[in-house]
Amino acid sequence: MLCGAFAAHGLSGRLDAASLALFETAARYQMYHALAMGLAGLLLRTTPSRQAQAAALLFLIGTALFCGSLYLLAFTGIKMLGAVTPLGGLAFVAGWVLLALAALKKP
Repeated sequence: MLCGAFAAHGLSGRLDAASLALFETAARYQMYHALAMGLAGLLLRTTPSRQAQAAALLFLIGTALFCGSLYLLAFTGIKMLGAVTPLGGLAFVAGWVLLALAALKKP
């Protein structure tokens, strides 16, 4: 949320429209997956499982790779950073799959 507010108020005059859109996408996905890590944590309190632990770790890795690469791309314009972004997306998808499996697991 803080990153999104920063983008809206502090970066609008400093970044071009495409870079600002990248930054806002990164901030949005960071927020979604911060909430997902919270869900994994809540699930771990009620039904501890390796799947929920792995999901939380994958959300963290995905945030670093996906969001981090988009933030860096927005600020630097280095196009090679775009090659890292899909790896973070894969980590997000794997995290959601594991979180769903952990949630469906019978206690």
